Amino acid sequence: MLQDIRSERLKKIEKIKDPYPKKVFLPYQGRIRAVRSHGKISFLNVDDQQIMIKGEHFLDIGDIIEYSGKSFKTQSGEDTIEVEKFNILVKTLRPLPQEWYGLKDQEIRFRKRYLDLLMNKEVRKIFEKRSEIITTLRSFLNKNGFLEVETPILQPLYGGASARPFTTHLNALNMDLYLRIAPELYLKRLLVGGFQRIYEIGRCFRNEGMDRDHNPDFTMLEWYAAYWDWEDLMNFTEELMASFGIPKKWDRVEYPQKIKDDKEFYKTLKRPTFVLHLPNIPLAKKGEALQGVIEGQELIKAFTEQNDPLEQRKQLQQDKEQPVDEDFLEALEYGMPPAAGFGMGIDRLTKLLTGAKSLREVILFPTMKPC
Repeated sequence: MLQDIRSERLKKIEKIKDPYPKKVFLPYQGRIRAVRSHGKISFLNVDDQQIMIKGEHFLDIGDIIEYSGKSFKTQSGEDTIEVEKFNILVKTLRPLPQEWYGLKDQEIRFRKRYLDLLMNKEVRKIFEKRSEIITTLRSFLNKNGFLEVETPILQPLYGGASARPFTTHLNALNMDLYLRIAPELYLKRLLVGGFQRIYEIGRCFRNEGMDRDHNPDFTMLEWYAAYWDWEDLMNFTEELMASFGIPKKWDRVEYPQKIKDDKEFYKTLKRPTFVLHLPNIPLAKKGEALQGVIEGQELIKAFTEQNDPLEQRKQLQQDKEQPVDEDFLEALEYGMPPAAGFGMGIDRLTKLLTGAKSLREVILFPTMKPC
């Protein structure tokens, strides 16, 4: 069936002078969403506009056209443009899905996201919202004296979190490299270098499991402020998150001593909550690490940064998940000011603010198993 439709459209292309022109001339453009022919007159929906074309045409649902004409109202009172001139800008070879909205097969939607966006305005709104969220974060941080920076994605050592990395190889230097699991250690080097308030919004990569709350590559916001401790951090976080309508006063609770026996703990935290005194955080001052949880979702990890190079070495040596980065430890020996640091997943924040059920709903092209 699909092959027959494609064959028919290929025949139409042969009758069109230029089905993919380089330049647009006419005032209106759009994609055909519906075609209804009545003898020698055809009514077409071009995006949200109804148009009327007289005579023969080679148009199909999905084609992109440009046109000009005069407006009038049909007998039913519908605004319509009577087309005086039109050109095909793109002749499509495949038909658009007829029953895409509400499609039950989520796998197809995520694999063919371009069709998902094309057929479902609500999906496009999610990603417009995601862009607004990132803009709001940048604006708030910039207004508060933070400088946006960029740090390496390809790193000779991975670090900044406890996670399994992706490995690659640089042919020019014949050396193995890792895709970063976090930008943290490079951002702290910048604190040593004299920057006092910095942030980065960028992709991170972790070669681990996949579920509704995890994707192998994801977008992270990390910021660091010299001369702040975790109290300053919590106050600033409340202000930052209030930009999205989240209540400004967060609850504060202690991290459970027997969290392994209480796996449902985070799900009980519906209000914005700081979970205090996380144990075994190798890059934090002991006793000053926390998580931010909203609607049962772990959203933020933050702490007062460990800046004692000798103690930091001990903590990294005790950690089994990440290597000891000698270059980072050398940087600390030149003196990193007291500082607080904050990390938050942009995907999880977008999931929270849009009411999405899975990270796949808020990542344009999520990682998928091979067909």
